[in-house]
Amino acid sequence: MVTIADVAQAAGVSISTVSYVMSGKRAISQETRDRVEKAIDSLGFSPHAGARSLASRSTNVIGLQAPLRTGVDVHVVMQIVTGVVTQARKHGYDILLLASDDSKALQRAAKGSMVDALLVMDVESDDPRIDTLSGLGHPSVLIGLPEGRRAIPCVDFDFEAAGWLAVDRLVALGHRRVALIGSPPEVMTRHTSYADRLARGFLAACEASGVVGTVHACPSTAEAVATVEGVMTENPDITGFFVHNEGALPHVATTITQRGRRDGDELAIVALCPEDVARSVSGLADSIAVPAEAIGAAATDMICEILSSGAKPAVRLLPPALTGPTAAA
Repeated sequence: MVTIADVAQAAGVSISTVSYVMSGKRAISQETRDRVEKAIDSLGFSPHAGARSLASRSTNVIGLQAPLRTGVDVHVVMQIVTGVVTQARKHGYDILLLASDDSKALQRAAKGSMVDALLVMDVESDDPRIDTLSGLGHPSVLIGLPEGRRAIPCVDFDFEAAGWLAVDRLVALGHRRVALIGSPPEVMTRHTSYADRLARGFLAACEASGVVGTVHACPSTAEAVATVEGVMTENPDITGFFVHNEGALPHVATTITQRGRRDGDELAIVALCPEDVARSVSGLADSIAVPAEAIGAAATDMICEILSSGAKPAVRLLPPALTGPTAAA
């Protein structure tokens, strides 16, 4: 196996000079650089990744904390992860996946020189990991939007604007009493950022439009049927439904549609979910796409911009858009 010593001998220079040529940490004359690079090419030398990282103080690895907590939709999480991984490769970075949900994993990755930067998902409105990231000194980006002052750059979908858009669509369809069938109870109890922002936008839009709106937590399983039946029984004048719960959506849509047909009511459902999920569900009046892969890609672009230029971006929110009823009737 060719070593750095072999390269140094072939080029007639010291081992440290070869290291400086590879790392770019010290000015080397063009003549010497040419000799070293020619020796590297002729010998087929490929320095070990660990040695490169020691020389350059770079790992070319970005840490991604994607905790699989109860209540989260794994399908959406993995779409975001796919967007991160795909975009990272375009920038020449690998991804170290951290599946835990606490600060200790972030500290281990950063202090152990395992990563150059950190991306953090499933952000809560008041997330304790933010203080940890601020103290680590590593470039970091949150995939989520916490409350209050934001010391860490953030990328996310504009869930608050999506709440407004859904209400506007239901009002345009003629509905005056509407309900948000939202995330599972454990997600709302944790005050996960997207759930809080969606509810805030939904209720603000209801008030601005002069319609009555209510928010209801909903399991992501077949138990959603009982939840929706209960909401409709207690509030029979609700005719417009905004659903953001990918796991529950098929059960919720079927229940609402059947109930409306049975009672002769004109009910409407607007869903907030990835486009592939909307295409698989019948009976939607409209849908708003969650661009999960695009969120991951945008967060990766931001962290790579920070790494390459030292830029200090603040917040980037991907805007919502109606995509229409895409599923077969």
